[in-house]
Amino acid sequence: MPNTPSTPDRDNLPKRNLMDHVLQPPSYGWQDEENNLIIPTSRQIFHEFLFRLNILRTKKNWLAFFGWARVLLLIPCFVLFLFHYFSFYLLGIAFLYGMVIMGTHGTIWYHRYCTHGAYTFRNNFWRFITRNLTINVVPEEIYVISHHVHHAKSDEPGDPYNASAGFLYCFLADVNHQPISVDLTEAEYARVLKLMEHTGVHANTYRQYKKWGSIANPTRTIVGWLLNWAFWGAVFYWLGGPALFFTLFGAAGFWAIGVRTFNYEGHGKGKMRHRDGTDFHRKDLSINQLWPGYVAGEWHNNHHLFPCSARSGFLNYQMDLAWCYIKFMNRIGAVSAYRDSKHLFLAEYHQPYLDSKKAEVVI
Repeated sequence: MPNTPSTPDRDNLPKRNLMDHVLQPPSYGWQDEENNLIIPTSRQIFHEFLFRLNILRTKKNWLAFFGWARVLLLIPCFVLFLFHYFSFYLLGIAFLYGMVIMGTHGTIWYHRYCTHGAYTFRNNFWRFITRNLTINVVPEEIYVISHHVHHAKSDEPGDPYNASAGFLYCFLADVNHQPISVDLTEAEYARVLKLMEHTGVHANTYRQYKKWGSIANPTRTIVGWLLNWAFWGAVFYWLGGPALFFTLFGAAGFWAIGVRTFNYEGHGKGKMRHRDGTDFHRKDLSINQLWPGYVAGEWHNNHHLFPCSARSGFLNYQMDLAWCYIKFMNRIGAVSAYRDSKHLFLAEYHQPYLDSKKAEVVI
């Protein structure tokens, strides 16, 4: 019987850069042989999207399928609000909940805490409260791991929502580009878990990960979602009957779709759109925008400059509702520590800019 070459133990190989392979690459790839960004056609993007949503093909598609299943369940709520319960009063409530509350919570929870650890909760109780402040729509795992890659490779090949590849590339990124790789070694999986351990997400064992292709445990994830929706559904129905129920669940669905457009817009639609005196970080295409800044505290260029800051609204006009919540929680003792980089921003970037403008006037 011929000898079969032994398979090397990948855990004993030299460490690879985790950010290079922690995400599952799309069938069209991240980059070509010359390291140029591959820009897929719309047909390729949709084909990949449907392929990765197919849970009949493999159960490892469950998390991507689950994420969009929730969105599809919310769409009828939005339709009922528009065509059966609509009033300008409810429209105002829908705007407040869908744009401001959902948007700000996304910045507070997914962005500044889960991904960047910009602040620390005093105990798990306050973490649980903050996590469930709104209707649960986005899986933490899909957001967090891919966002670490986004910062490591911002606007470069491998960035899961690279705006230079177009709107669809970003809009469907949560399915096509953001799920974690299903081929991590046990040592690599342990490193990935460290990026999520503070979030409270109950992680699969390595054996379970190999079965399900995810950090999140399906049973716990689905039960947590059902409890979250049941709680908020009961609260909304008690406060305002079916009209408020469908209004707010519909607003959550509107946000869930709208938030998928942000990174395309927040990185200048793939173009260099920096403005002097506003966008001080020039190492990528991120820009500060008034709308996401005011409704969600997402001053994106500032955030890329100081990603681990609990505040990103650094200038006087840059209202930051997410920071207001974090600071309030600190005042009442729910948040024990936070990072605030405003003083560094003013000293290292804004004041030198003001000095340079004054020098130009003098000359």
